[in-house]
Amino acid sequence: MSETLDSFLGGRLKLIQPSEGYRAGIDPLFLAACIHPKPHEKILDVGAGVGTASLSLVVRCPHAKVTGLEIQTDLVELALTNIKTNQLIDRVEIIKGDLLSPPAVLKPHSFDHVMTNPPYYEYSRTQSSPIPSKAQANTETVDLGKWLKCCLKMLKPRGTFTMIHRPERLSEILSQLDNKVGSLIIYPLWAGPNKSARRIIIQGRKNMGGEPRLASGMMLHGGGSGEKYTSEAEEILRSAQSLVL
Repeated sequence: MSETLDSFLGGRLKLIQPSEGYRAGIDPLFLAACIHPKPHEKILDVGAGVGTASLSLVVRCPHAKVTGLEIQTDLVELALTNIKTNQLIDRVEIIKGDLLSPPAVLKPHSFDHVMTNPPYYEYSRTQSSPIPSKAQANTETVDLGKWLKCCLKMLKPRGTFTMIHRPERLSEILSQLDNKVGSLIIYPLWAGPNKSARRIIIQGRKNMGGEPRLASGMMLHGGGSGEKYTSEAEEILRSAQSLVL
């Protein structure tokens, strides 16, 4: 498998990742930016891939420690290499395992924060990539409802659940989280002026009340050509700033 070494967060983070197949984009960076842990709180990254969200979070938060769960062996190996490359072996742990039958070391109801960037596409409604690792990363092999149920099982009562997904799946996500996660914030990431949102961030608290709230969100691209990131997006992607929803 050929690999590339890429810089993220303005060079603060270096990631080795496959040159073909699944490659980290901006989604895990935005996901990690939304987590605001207190010292000693436990954080779980479900579907950790090569460690992008986990490593981004600890780069931004010097006191944070993250455990990641990933099923693909190749991605786990790259994640472990990335942890060493960034000298973060004491702050990030990536565990190989299936979220439907998680390793015994992951105890239910033990994490203060669970973040996840699930596969976006339903198997029956998309044409999978011919590259197996990319197909598994992007196309559901686990039903979204089961994925969310497993995430919430790991979360403490009143713990914070955060995910990023496609807005087309919002009604399904809200249905799955109903009566389980409250005070939900739905935060659109708008593609540009007069363009629709291609991603939404959803965050709430387990076993808490409160109605969902639709936030104004963030414009990702703007300016004359519309290709450049806005200054707000640059703060997240280049300067490793946090995002308060």
